Amino acid sequence: MARPKKIRWVEAVPPVRVFKPVGVPRCDLEEIVLTVEEFEAIRLKDLENLEQEECAQRMSISRPTFQRILNSAHEKIASMLTHGCALRVEGGTYQLVERHRCPRCEHEFALPESSPELEGEIECPECESALTQAVEKPGRRRRRHGKGWQRG
Repeated sequence: MARPKKIRWVEAVPPVRVFKPVGVPRCDLEEIVLTVEEFEAIRLKDLENLEQEECAQRMSISRPTFQRILNSAHEKIASMLTHGCALRVEGGTYQLVERHRCPRCEHEFALPESSPELEGEIECPECESALTQAVEKPGRRRRRHGKGWQRG
């Protein structure tokens, strides 16, 4: 009997879930499925340029597991690009997390979104300060709209 997969922590689901070549109907394309955790591995390693050890910690998995997920994601994306397939991002074994930062000691940490700790004041695990702040999720960057900075 296979060992059950450990739940991987993901900071955000992708805002766009299907990618395909322009001008070709989706029904005519072979589809490749990229799991949400494979998408997260690509985001952490290739977009945020984090070291594999930190990526693995942020996803709450081992470094070898992270490497396998990243290799699988790279293989699927390369196949999609070279063969002109559609790519759908869905499924996987993951839990959404909310990242927090302590302004006192600058420690950054994550908690699952369904965690009971998110209901009241959230204490920093390093200095036990209750002044932690939620970190903005990826893809929700602040933009300038004429009269100052706004969320967009």
